[in-house]
Amino acid sequence: MTADTADPSEQLKALVIDALEDLKAVNLVSIDVRGLTDVMDWMIVASGNSSRHVKSLADNVSVSAKAAGVMPLGVEGMDVGEWVLVDLGDVVAHIMLPATRDFYDLERLWLDPRPSS
Repeated sequence: MTADTADPSEQLKALVIDALEDLKAVNLVSIDVRGLTDVMDWMIVASGNSSRHVKSLADNVSVSAKAAGVMPLGVEGMDVGEWVLVDLGDVVAHIMLPATRDFYDLERLWLDPRPSS
């Protein structure tokens, strides 16, 4: 364990990113939301090229987390594969098709949380 990954949420974030990169996730973004919510520390957003790819990415995140001793609190959206959410507590991964990601634009919502006037 290195000094920069001593924090458990940082380690979990790295595990999720590695699992997504292993299966070639597209446009992977990690957002530090510690100052914005008490529900989680990190939000990871990534895209898959097809619904099958989205499902495979989400499954790989779940399998990797379980192998590290972290049981997902929930996995939503596997039936359709348009948007799958993997809730690992301190880290939540949103894996989506590009059109779904563009429509919901989570990055803009969380990176610029100021209310519009």
